[in-house]
Amino acid sequence: MRKDDDIKLNPKREMFCREYLIDLNATQAAIRAGYSAKTANTYAAGLLAKNSIQARIQELKDKRIERVEVNADYVLKTIIDTVERCKQAEPVLDRKGDPVTVADENGELRPIYKFDSQAVLKGAELLGKHLALFTDRHEVTGKNGESLSAPKIDMSKLSTATLIELKAAYDVSSK
Repeated sequence: MRKDDDIKLNPKREMFCREYLIDLNATQAAIRAGYSAKTANTYAAGLLAKNSIQARIQELKDKRIERVEVNADYVLKTIIDTVERCKQAEPVLDRKGDPVTVADENGELRPIYKFDSQAVLKGAELLGKHLALFTDRHEVTGKNGESLSAPKIDMSKLSTATLIELKAAYDVSSK
């Protein structure tokens, strides 16, 4: 890992990098770093395109991860722990901390339990996204919902030179 001084930036660019980590909003980071609000969007895009800026931002992110000890494992473990906790049935308590009860069919008082299904489902959704279990698919259709089809070309009418150009342009294996 690099030290703070390994990547030298002017003070304004250094401030941009540090401000960017606050909310990952490059325009706002540029404004907070002292760039003009009118041109901040343009400056921000230009700064993010620079390798030195990207390297410094990554360096600052890595230091923050090390400092706070939050990484993908931590996030996933927290989601799993929360899901497991929310799956447990918990007694419903009144303001004094006493269990709320209800009479069963025999007239006996039984405590009421709650289950946080929304939190369980949200946690499962986050884990599913991490595991790429869900994919968004979009159906693309032509005019009036008709299927799309490629135009039919009679290749026999194309010149040899044109065929060679087409092959070179669309030959994925040579790229």
